[in-house]
Amino acid sequence: MLADDHTILRRGVRMLLESQPDMEVIGEAKTGREAIEEAKRLLPDVVVMDVSMPELNGIEGTRQICAELSGTKVIGLTMHNDAVYVREILRAGARGYLLKDSEDEDLLRAIRAVFRGEAFLSPSVSDAVLADYRKHVANPIDQLTSREREILTMIADGKSNKDIANALNLSVYTVESHRGSVMEKLNLHNTGDIVRFAIRNGLTS
Repeated sequence: MLADDHTILRRGVRMLLESQPDMEVIGEAKTGREAIEEAKRLLPDVVVMDVSMPELNGIEGTRQICAELSGTKVIGLTMHNDAVYVREILRAGARGYLLKDSEDEDLLRAIRAVFRGEAFLSPSVSDAVLADYRKHVANPIDQLTSREREILTMIADGKSNKDIANALNLSVYTVESHRGSVMEKLNLHNTGDIVRFAIRNGLTS
């Protein structure tokens, strides 16, 4: 399954994959939330997931898919070669990370490797991943529940409490409660702190 908000890119990747005798594209999604819904409905073997997507980014989308669908593996496909994005999508459960300027053969190798249960990283990000891993052992975001991470991301993306409540079918009071819990757990004091934390941890660009 392909998850990317750029239609032209999805079509190009679909054409490449469907030219392979051992691959079939069974669905597409253009937002992070749609990716989760379609993955639950279609149960794909592999999801090729963009990191930066509307509504819900690919990192949180990956986290929810990997948590709920044990048989589905995720590959991050993105323009970001920043170690933060690599670290966070791998922490979310992705088995591969590939840059959009990679060769076609790299994507095919990545999909086959991840399908077999192996991991795959773009060679150009491997050094950055190793250096970053040595610097980060634990992350305060692990203290948050899945719902709190989702709300943190939406706040950082500029959504109001009312917007978040409508999107998640929650009351504004419940969103405010989650927001307070996030700020307390992470020792954040205002919206600016939330945005800075989200950027540092690859939750928003």
